[in-house]
Amino acid sequence: MEQNKKKQLELTALKVRRGIVDSIHAAKAGHPGGSLSIADLLTYLYFDKMNVDPKNPKMADRDRLVLSKGHAAPALYSVLAHKGFFPTEELITLRKTGSRLQGHPDMKNIPGVDMSSGSLGQGISCAVGMALSAKHFGDSYRVYAILGDGECEEGQVWEAAMFAGNKGLSNLTAFVDFNGLQIDGSVEEVNSPAPLDKKFEAFGWNVIVIDGHNFDEIEAATLAAEKVTDKPTAIIMNTTKGKGVSFMENKCGWHGKAPGDEDYEKAVAELDAALAALA
Repeated sequence: MEQNKKKQLELTALKVRRGIVDSIHAAKAGHPGGSLSIADLLTYLYFDKMNVDPKNPKMADRDRLVLSKGHAAPALYSVLAHKGFFPTEELITLRKTGSRLQGHPDMKNIPGVDMSSGSLGQGISCAVGMALSAKHFGDSYRVYAILGDGECEEGQVWEAAMFAGNKGLSNLTAFVDFNGLQIDGSVEEVNSPAPLDKKFEAFGWNVIVIDGHNFDEIEAATLAAEKVTDKPTAIIMNTTKGKGVSFMENKCGWHGKAPGDEDYEKAVAELDAALAALA
């Protein structure tokens, strides 16, 4: 990846992380850990890869994204706001009465949201349906889905994976946010779905394993998926839960807890310092 482009993506990802922290703190509720761990991926997809238009959110040939791990909605909202789908000032209305930015994505009320999600396992199923529709009607758009590693403990994920493999949905790319932690502890201790690469391969998928915070690897894997013409691709991303806020990193306690005022100030100071250093 060209260095200036990478720097711009890194700057944007830091702004997205700031939006995540701002919104969850204002709401006094939300899921910072798994939102921060997918900030880099979402930044790459919306600011470099996907064919989307904030001025025309429903254009027919747009690429689709389904946030199957819907509890990470603050990350999607922050990216959409910074992309221009709605004002960034709206982020601090997260989970407030009357706000359209509720705890899980709502396709009926939020510009840029392609599928309401949150019940784990259902999002990837919807993404499979979108990809099948595109194949059936000869549409050119691609479908991207983001799953959590804990979500892959759900049986519905594997029903969707089996169907996508059998139908050869090469226009579907599923990213698995493998940060190793879920609400009750480590994924390994709770109910490990590993080895994910072998499972997806057994269901007829192309599999790529990457560092989910490395823009070069994210781009290379996403482009490689486009060259596969006979099967869907699963990109398993090794990530850090809470990435970018040091005291949240690799702590399952930050799965679904909002920062109080003191922690918020510490998080903001870290992110602002990182922004200043990179700029």
